[in-house]
Amino acid sequence: MRSVGVEEELLLVHARSGEALALSGAVLKAADLDAADRAAADRAAGKPSPDGGAPGHAFEKELQREQLEFATRPVTRMGELRDEIVRCRAEARRHAASAGALVAAIATSPLPARPSRSPGQRYDWLGGQFGLTAQEQLTCGCHVHVAVESDEEGVAVLDRIRPWLAVLTAMSANSPFWQGQDSAYASYRSRVWNRLPSAGPMDVFGSADRYHEQIRAMLGTGVLRDEGMIYFDARLSASYPTVEIRVADVCLDASTPVVLAALVRALVETAARAWRDGEPPARVGTHLLRLAAWRAGRSGLDGPLLHPETMTETTAEDAVQALCAHVRKALAGYGDEELVREGVAGLLARGNGARIQRRLLRERGSLAAVVTDCARITTAAPA
Repeated sequence: MRSVGVEEELLLVHARSGEALALSGAVLKAADLDAADRAAADRAAGKPSPDGGAPGHAFEKELQREQLEFATRPVTRMGELRDEIVRCRAEARRHAASAGALVAAIATSPLPARPSRSPGQRYDWLGGQFGLTAQEQLTCGCHVHVAVESDEEGVAVLDRIRPWLAVLTAMSANSPFWQGQDSAYASYRSRVWNRLPSAGPMDVFGSADRYHEQIRAMLGTGVLRDEGMIYFDARLSASYPTVEIRVADVCLDASTPVVLAALVRALVETAARAWRDGEPPARVGTHLLRLAAWRAGRSGLDGPLLHPETMTETTAEDAVQALCAHVRKALAGYGDEELVREGVAGLLARGNGARIQRRLLRERGSLAAVVTDCARITTAAPA
């Protein structure tokens, strides 16, 4: 079975005002101390240290000090992935509390924010290169990694999943508010993120050699500092033997990224099988994929989308069901069909994070209450 891992970026917020707080350094220090204490307790109990040694944890800094990122272990069962996400979110809440903050799985700050960049040469370079685009880049995404056997298989997958990725954006959309106002988008994060020059849909590459040739050409321009700044919607991971799908907002409820991960793994498996069977990728123009991505960010699940197979307007439900039908055999093979069926039905009925945030604003009357309620939902036990 292909292993799956998830990276989530969380927002650090004030417990009462809901404002974004530049506290990632303090939160990471708390995580470091906790990991050191656990390692010392393990040594005292005679337990072997994982990975031979240094105490560690799942958390890292991100571009802005108002963010905290974690990465799950790679797993093969969706129940294990759910447990990993729940555990990491709970640990993030505990470490944030020690610094006087909450964590919220929302993809943009609903309240006005002035982000402060994390320290480090790479982030300094990024800030100097991209100016206001980097300064305003306070967005939280969810990245799904799925194992592949080789770069050749990975690029074959990238070539074949292109038309389906916008549906994942629509399903995960969780960023309706920006700088204190309704953006009119379900995923405004996707619009802010796509200001970066290497972000967005990619062309068909055709082979691993061609993929790497294009990466070298992009780095050779001097516009990008390193391979980590290749911000394609989906790419080969520079660190792991995986494809990394990067189109999703961080999701409010901990159960939603599990549904997305199951769909993504099935999408990867379906594409790999098509490649092995000699089926060519659909030659959908990147210009159409950009329109599909914009439509998904604008509508989420509350308006029309572009159908992944025809690139013509359809309902959100039809687009989502087309994705499920496309990957059904792979879902069944992994034992994930019921999980996805129930998860998709729940999303279509109750809505994604964007719909929930807007409902909370109507009910609670303030964006501060929206943020604090979302923080509660972030670490609540999944249904």
